[in-house]
Amino acid sequence: MKSIYLDHTATTPLDPRVFEAMKPFMLERYGNASSIHGFGREARAALDENRDVIAKLLGASAGEIFFVSGGTEADNTALKGVAAEMKRRGKTHIITSKTEHHAVLESCAFLESVGFSVTYVDSDSNGMIASEAIQAAIRPETGLVSIIHANNEVGTINPIAEIGKMCKEAGIVFHSDAVQSFAKIPLNVQEIPVDLLSLSAHKIYGPKGIGAMYLRRGVKADRFLHGGGQERGRRAGTENVAGAVGFAKAASLMMADREREGGRLERLKKSLTDKLMKRFDCIVVNGHPVQSLPNIVNISFDSSKISIDGEALLFNLDLAGIAVTSGSACTSGSMEPSHVLLAMGRDAATARATIRFSMGRSTTEEDLVYTVDELEKIVKRIGKRR
Repeated sequence: MKSIYLDHTATTPLDPRVFEAMKPFMLERYGNASSIHGFGREARAALDENRDVIAKLLGASAGEIFFVSGGTEADNTALKGVAAEMKRRGKTHIITSKTEHHAVLESCAFLESVGFSVTYVDSDSNGMIASEAIQAAIRPETGLVSIIHANNEVGTINPIAEIGKMCKEAGIVFHSDAVQSFAKIPLNVQEIPVDLLSLSAHKIYGPKGIGAMYLRRGVKADRFLHGGGQERGRRAGTENVAGAVGFAKAASLMMADREREGGRLERLKKSLTDKLMKRFDCIVVNGHPVQSLPNIVNISFDSSKISIDGEALLFNLDLAGIAVTSGSACTSGSMEPSHVLLAMGRDAATARATIRFSMGRSTTEEDLVYTVDELEKIVKRIGKRR
């Protein structure tokens, strides 16, 4: 039986070149970067060198980058850190969208529980957040806006340059979750007026357990973790030197090959979409048709045309050796309808019968042919036409 991995949006395999770069810092150069002896100084030098790599890839300075455990911690740090500073200035209103990652939505829910008010703006039917919707939600007490750069479920790329410009003119701090977009599409903080960015390594063939936070110089945010003075006092805890080395290596490799691999993935995306549309007259394609990541194809089976159990759909694909999900890796196990698709106007039954195909370096045209063939067999077996 074939084994086809089409869930690269959930996580990617570790690039062997990344592993080789990390290995010395796990076996030989294992010092604590906060120690003053030779082992520690060596680790500190590696940490700072790789911080500088990440900074240059973003167009930032090294002092604006600090390492965290991943995207979830970065989102929590950004929102809660800025909120604490906001409150001291009498700003108690936050704007985000209904299509954010749960790390942002749950952080906002927590902030609501401690006295902040949050406006959750709607997306359009393609999952895009309009800058006009943000403008309409701004109040005198608004202190923070958080809008995802590229949606992790449907791939839609939001106009964060426009939103950032608007926030800058209004004196509002702007955060964007760039976990899915970093190193896949252009992102430069010299060109986009964003104040905070959340990044993660394991979406770009780097190690799990390491991410980074971009914090524009001059923007104030309280620390999220208390303890030692690591990461210039921004994030307490012994630094993950090997993880930082792996993150920087993975990001560098992605950026060096971004245009070629991005073009290849775009062609595969078109091929898969065409195959699905030709084979099934009962699906809807979710996400923006143009402004979208090159590796995500998200489809739903229209409940007005066919009744199909979403969990059975994924289970049968897995039995055929095809790894896909219905949405975010953080919530796909619950089989609840995607909050992103509901926000886009899909009904609950349609949203439940959803497949997110996310392609990567290992994906081939042959994989897609096999996947569509197997999907057709499954739908004929378990679907009930209206």
